[in-house]
Amino acid sequence: MKKHYKMGSISLFLVLPLILMVAVPTIRIKAQGQPTVNLGKTSTFAVLAGSTITNTGATKINGSAGGNINGNVGGDVGLYPGTAFTGRSSATISGSVHLADTVAIAAKNDLVTAYNDAAGRTPVTRIPSELGNTTLTPGTYDSADGTFKITGSLTLDAKGDPDGVFVFKTASSLITASSSKVNVINSARFCRIFWKVGSSATLGTNSTFVGHILALTSIAAKTGATVQGQLLARNGAVTLDNNTITNGFCETTPIPTPKPATQSGKAITKTVIGGKLPKTSTPLYKVLFIGSILTVVGALGLINRKHYE
Repeated sequence: MKKHYKMGSISLFLVLPLILMVAVPTIRIKAQGQPTVNLGKTSTFAVLAGSTITNTGATKINGSAGGNINGNVGGDVGLYPGTAFTGRSSATISGSVHLADTVAIAAKNDLVTAYNDAAGRTPVTRIPSELGNTTLTPGTYDSADGTFKITGSLTLDAKGDPDGVFVFKTASSLITASSSKVNVINSARFCRIFWKVGSSATLGTNSTFVGHILALTSIAAKTGATVQGQLLARNGAVTLDNNTITNGFCETTPIPTPKPATQSGKAITKTVIGGKLPKTSTPLYKVLFIGSILTVVGALGLINRKHYE
């Protein structure tokens, strides 16, 4: 009886690893990156401030259409609770201007929500405060001294994932040097890049910046700085000087549908040869293999049982 029990235990011990080796690869869950920061009603604003907006020179504030959206999206300017937009007449604005109206109030409320969302993102990777001449992949970042600086070029590499999200969190300031650049490569998109700034942000002269700045206090774009994204200041001012700011529509990324290969306008049907089964979420041959193992185990158990009865 003990020998029979021992044989059954050994059979089970040998079979379980085989089942796991076959079954585990079929239970793969695609790793999901962090979701984007939901800007809500703030998303249509290229510039949004709390106290004042001051512009010098021929600043251009643009939106853009995308996907099935018609018209110009993202080029609005808003202010709340302040009402003073100095230098408005010299700026070219593609969207609407909302000064302390219900639209501006709603956008400001959603800005607070978005700011808090970005501030609370985890896990956080701590990196040096100087971002110039570095390359970063999607993730949430902060620095030991609570600031970020860009001197030279920062490259953001999405590794082929257009939904890859970058969140940069500073306890105090964001400062970019003159002629500095933020480059995006391998499907990285401005609409998935967020800069949560605990105090104020300054963009250097003739610098090129990418992403949404969510500043608790103020934002200053110096002469000739260009931005693809948003300048959103919760409580303080936004200061502009001959800048170009473009806040476009962020398209979703549909799952691609494979199209059959064609030749001379006719679809080509490929024949599977050599007994190779098509790939499925749970391959049929693996199911059959597991079934065969279980059948053999059952037969061995029955034979052992009859032998020792």
